Amino acid sequence: MCGTEVESLNRVRIEGTVLGLCPNCSRFGTVIGAPPSSPAAPGGALGGSGDGRSPTRSRNLAERDLYADIPELDLVPDWSKRVRVAREKLAWTPEEFAKRLNEKKSVVLKIESGHFHPADSMVRKIEMMLKVRLRANPGETP
Repeated sequence: MCGTEVESLNRVRIEGTVLGLCPNCSRFGTVIGAPPSSPAAPGGALGGSGDGRSPTRSRNLAERDLYADIPELDLVPDWSKRVRVAREKLAWTPEEFAKRLNEKKSVVLKIESGHFHPADSMVRKIEMMLKVRLRANPGETP
């Protein structure tokens, strides 16, 4: 807590949280004991809880890429035309569509002309609002 550099820290419980504190700051909580010699030791970070329950199994903490399983989606070649046609089908003016998107009219006009590539979040918003598909897997013809 104080930031003092010390050789060893005491494990102290303060308001339900276990902290490693210097001997001087240990007075602010209940001293549990010295830190375990290794993380796999009983009562350590990956070992048992020390309260009589069976020791917990170590979990597989291997790092994995969450986005590896999600296929990469690209804008379809005629995405700007799809936006304009879907907007016109709903009989919305560019001003009204811009207001619903919470954007400026000029942004909507640039999207419909193909001069502005919207961010993924805006593409999803447009797809939901107009009920049109603007993205597809590469090589797939939607």
